[in-house]
Amino acid sequence: MFATLSDRLSETFKNLRGKGRLSEADIDATAREIRIALLEADVALPVVKEFVGAVKERARDAEVSQALNPAQQIIKIVHEELVEILGGETRRLRYAKTGPTVIMLAGLQGAGKTTLAAKLALWLKEQGKTPILVAADLQRPNAVQQLQVNGERVGVPVFAPEAGNGVGDPVSVARASVEEAKRKLHDVVIIDTAGRLGVDAELMSQAASIRDAVQPDEVLFVVDAMIGQDAVTTAQAFLDGVGYDGVVLTKLDGDARGGAALSIRSITGKPVMFASNGEKMTDFDLFHPDRMASRILDMGDMLTLIEQAEKTFDSEQAMKAAEKLGTKGGFTLEDFLQQMQQVRKLGSMSKLMGMLPGMGQFREQLENFDEREIDRIQAIIQSMTPAERDNPKMIDGSRRARIAKGSGRTVTDVNQLVDRFFEARKMMESMARGGGMPGMPGMPGMGGGKRSGAKQPKKAVSKKGKRTSGNPAKAAQQKAAAQQAADERGPANPFGGGQDVDYEQAAANLNLPADFSKFLK
Repeated sequence: MFATLSDRLSETFKNLRGKGRLSEADIDATAREIRIALLEADVALPVVKEFVGAVKERARDAEVSQALNPAQQIIKIVHEELVEILGGETRRLRYAKTGPTVIMLAGLQGAGKTTLAAKLALWLKEQGKTPILVAADLQRPNAVQQLQVNGERVGVPVFAPEAGNGVGDPVSVARASVEEAKRKLHDVVIIDTAGRLGVDAELMSQAASIRDAVQPDEVLFVVDAMIGQDAVTTAQAFLDGVGYDGVVLTKLDGDARGGAALSIRSITGKPVMFASNGEKMTDFDLFHPDRMASRILDMGDMLTLIEQAEKTFDSEQAMKAAEKLGTKGGFTLEDFLQQMQQVRKLGSMSKLMGMLPGMGQFREQLENFDEREIDRIQAIIQSMTPAERDNPKMIDGSRRARIAKGSGRTVTDVNQLVDRFFEARKMMESMARGGGMPGMPGMPGMGGGKRSGAKQPKKAVSKKGKRTSGNPAKAAQQKAAAQQAADERGPANPFGGGQDVDYEQAAANLNLPADFSKFLK
């Protein structure tokens, strides 16, 4: 959503790096670039003027002029001002002191109210609430049926006494839903109302009548973040005609420029409370201005990533996997498969990687990431027998061919997976024991490197790890015998190379620990 803005701001800040002091010309040039970046992102002009003015004023202050690294100070100022125009602090739902909390959704048709109602219900359910959905959109064809389907998907009951499709009184349905919630002990009522293709008197009148009938604790205006400047106009019209307490942004995962999110709070004075950023019912959460500002400035969003991991990962299973890493060879392909399935529950890998700091420079690679690669890896592992998953070293050439055929992949794919698994396991075991990364020579505290006082082998090592005679005649005989034996055995490379692999010599050449070759066999 904010890719264009993020790239432009990153380029602007890059030009400031290396400057010991910022001149007036530097500040003006930076402010001009920020202004262009915001306008290109479709941010409303009044908001741009206010934002750039605040940044310039603070940039001329002593906190920047006397700083050792003025570029970092400018980034800090821009981050703080972004947080401010996005709403400052996170705004949370207000719950009723007595009786059910009533939440009314309003907005134009196509903004995604019906889907968002189910997402909100699921989010509340995860917070320990017992919500009920109310089908008060009786105008749009099949709106009631859509809400019922979505309610079933998230496991939340739907109150739908009218069939809809232009029949029924939405005000009566909304009023009756509150009584239904009291009778069945639901503590939150979510009312999905009708929308229109544009703002009109009938839409405003119906929304206002529902509001007056149920006296909601929260009225949320649902807006499509992809409609640009029109989002601000519509938001102001609803504020004047119906009134609302907070804004919900949908389709934040789209490819629009995202100026609506930066404009609505400043223009209407109402905070953005929730954001929907995907098609799944779980792609919904509180809107955190500070985290969104960090994403825009390519600082990542580690807090959201951690929260998602805490909700998704099985802590007991993760603890068992960590304990296995402490024992040599204890971590198996079965454990690897379980961990990968846990990560998969977090959602799109490209979306997860995008939450890491500095990943903006790899945006193109992330966008082209093939999510099906994880499915292919899973298919290969699931084509193995339980014994092969527990002891991958037993997977020889014939087993690899069988696994490849069973998973619909090539032998090369199986070879690469097994190869990478052994490398990753060795690294993780070394880190779990506190030995650092294996095979990093000359690095203090890192395992696998050569010690300065270590004795080096004086004699050469043959392909089979045996010492070679110093007598040239005997050495030639040994080499000829070894070659004859290799010819009789034929290709024996488990990685599909068509020749023997000298594991010991490979480990020695890479300066790896002496026992590393065992994991490669």
